[in-house]
Amino acid sequence: MPWIQLRISADEDTAEKYSDWLMASGSQAVTFIDAKDTPIYEPLPGDEVIYWQNTVVMGLYDASHDMDKVIAYLQSIHPDKKAMRFKLEQLEDKDWEREWMDNFHPMKFGERLWICPSWRDVPDPTAVNVMLDPGLAFGTGTHPTTALCLTWLDSLNLTGKTVVDFGCGSGILSLAALKLGAERVIGIDIDPQALQASKANAERNGVEDRLSLYLPADQPSIQADVVVANILAGPLRELAPVIMQFVGEKGLLALSGVLENQAQELQILYGQWCEMDNIAVQEEWVRLSGTRK
Repeated sequence: MPWIQLRISADEDTAEKYSDWLMASGSQAVTFIDAKDTPIYEPLPGDEVIYWQNTVVMGLYDASHDMDKVIAYLQSIHPDKKAMRFKLEQLEDKDWEREWMDNFHPMKFGERLWICPSWRDVPDPTAVNVMLDPGLAFGTGTHPTTALCLTWLDSLNLTGKTVVDFGCGSGILSLAALKLGAERVIGIDIDPQALQASKANAERNGVEDRLSLYLPADQPSIQADVVVANILAGPLRELAPVIMQFVGEKGLLALSGVLENQAQELQILYGQWCEMDNIAVQEEWVRLSGTRK
């Protein structure tokens, strides 16, 4: 079925109101996207949803819908119809599920590790293969920060090691560590949906018996051989003492979710506890790593 997409510019105060307007005018679905590439922290469960300062609200309409009436309706209720910025786009009629699936391919990280969608053939059956489909929680290997952490894990000898995945998301780093030989992984995340996704992905890969998942309020006191935290620079700064509590004597640490211009501050901060390695860079993102002193 062909569709028409209406984009309307909003901000953090008007985004939800515009969403209601689009639904009231017959939109089949509404999506919010960041107009200025400004990351925001995921809210804690129960917290108020936060929108970007520059948000695009997108409504999806059946191609037969009278869009002249939609625009007239929106302008009639907009506080300043002359300032209302919008764009109409006709979307090609496609098999959207197939289109989405075709965008994901097996990806190799380091020397041994592959991340493979379930609908693709495994390129190398003798390699370390993690089966992971894009889904509920962030993390499929496509983002540079995830790629940097996966490559780092692949470079280690994890046989028999205990690993903490701080901010586990989809569980991709946890699964990689387990498939690379870790004896046990503890995954921690503030989002219960992330823990559900990690559990489901662990079951799909047959490693659920070695993965323990926790919300921060329930996280155990443990010192691990390896700790990886792929979150954001702000939480890495604020939670540095908490993260370091998990790093055992001579334990290894990797941090990502950090932009190049944020790296030096965190390198110095974690240098209090660790002998830090050279910073690894991919695109504009970095990975910091080191060994506990």
